[in-house]
Amino acid sequence: MVKEETENEEVVFLLLLLFLIYLGYDYVNEALFSQEKVEFQNYDQNPKEHLENSGTSENTQEKTITEEQVYQGNLLLINSKYPVRQESVKSDIVNLSKHDELINGYGLLDSNIYMSKEIAQKFSEMVNDAVKGGVSHFIINSGYRDFDEQSVLYQEMGAEYALPAGYSEHNSGLSLDVGSSLTKMERAPEGKWIEENAWKYGFILRYPEDKTELTGIQYEPWHIRYVGLPHSAIMKEKNFVLEEYMDYLKEEKTISVSVNGEKYEIFYYPVTKNTTIHVPTNLRYEISGNNIDGVIVTVFPGSTHTNSRR
Repeated sequence: MVKEETENEEVVFLLLLLFLIYLGYDYVNEALFSQEKVEFQNYDQNPKEHLENSGTSENTQEKTITEEQVYQGNLLLINSKYPVRQESVKSDIVNLSKHDELINGYGLLDSNIYMSKEIAQKFSEMVNDAVKGGVSHFIINSGYRDFDEQSVLYQEMGAEYALPAGYSEHNSGLSLDVGSSLTKMERAPEGKWIEENAWKYGFILRYPEDKTELTGIQYEPWHIRYVGLPHSAIMKEKNFVLEEYMDYLKEEKTISVSVNGEKYEIFYYPVTKNTTIHVPTNLRYEISGNNIDGVIVTVFPGSTHTNSRR
């Protein structure tokens, strides 16, 4: 009798221990998830007034923006209304099969996959984190296409399956088609992982299932586009596609957003011919056109004064 009671106590103890371990695991997961926060603050001030009054920047400087800069950068809206210009194409396009250092954590469909070196590095960083979580069968099926290749594709496949030259994001060097060696992306773990996590690395799912009327493109779970942080985080939080996000920026003009505690400032400026804008003198920033009528200035956390025209 004593032996049976002892065994029962041991079983109860083990069950209790397993339950506590489960609670602890669940708590850790919840804590980690809760750290992925996106917080917004909108301002009625124009960009210059906000920069001058912001605690993150003590001084500003004037910068002249030319009309050509409207068509350069990582935030270009590319669709049936706003095509890619030749001068909009990323300048660092490489053949990935000749750059083993960029092929890390994923495979290539063939030896003719071209991509922006910058975007390839960002993608590699992303899939390496996916691999750590057990999702490891990524393949790049398509990257950058020049206008001639796009034209041939359009002629061969027709308007139902391809876009005319200049009207595909692939012509910019900012997009890529990702596959899985297991199954189709809509069913693959890789597809689900990208849909849930790509925003953390500056990527967006460009053509989601519930936004086909806005994008004009059918659901493509394989097509991702680089826009960079914090923009990908804002779009994920607000469930925006790029068309909606461009309208949002033009309407708000000045946005402050914190992503996981890191504060970013975003400013929209309309551009006509040569336009003077204001940028911080002591913070890193990037300038990108929207491919329509203006530029977006993104001011990053930190104090390193470097700037980039993307």
